[in-house]
Amino acid sequence: MTIFLQSLDYQLWHIIVNGPRMPTRTIEGVVSLKPENEFNVNDFKMIQLNSKAKHILFCGVGPNEFNRISSCDTAKELWDLLEVTYEELIKYRNQKLICLFMNTNYF
Repeated sequence: MTIFLQSLDYQLWHIIVNGPRMPTRTIEGVVSLKPENEFNVNDFKMIQLNSKAKHILFCGVGPNEFNRISSCDTAKELWDLLEVTYEELIKYRNQKLICLFMNTNYF
């Protein structure tokens, strides 16, 4: 999945790993999120890349996973949730394979 995302647009992978760069403004030394009516072309591009990354990740999962991750706001949140889920699944399968290989029955 990493190579696929990087091949589409390297910034997609960057947004998934680091989170999106939300458009901000500084007024009298206070940094706050920009209202949407103040977004410039680059701001819209960054927001669109987050949506594009989410779309690609949604398309790569089944209906059960989609229901679990569809409430995530950013591609990073979505990726982190998928990563934790699949890491646990891989650990379980590896433990099961080790037990089968060693002829033990812990499952």
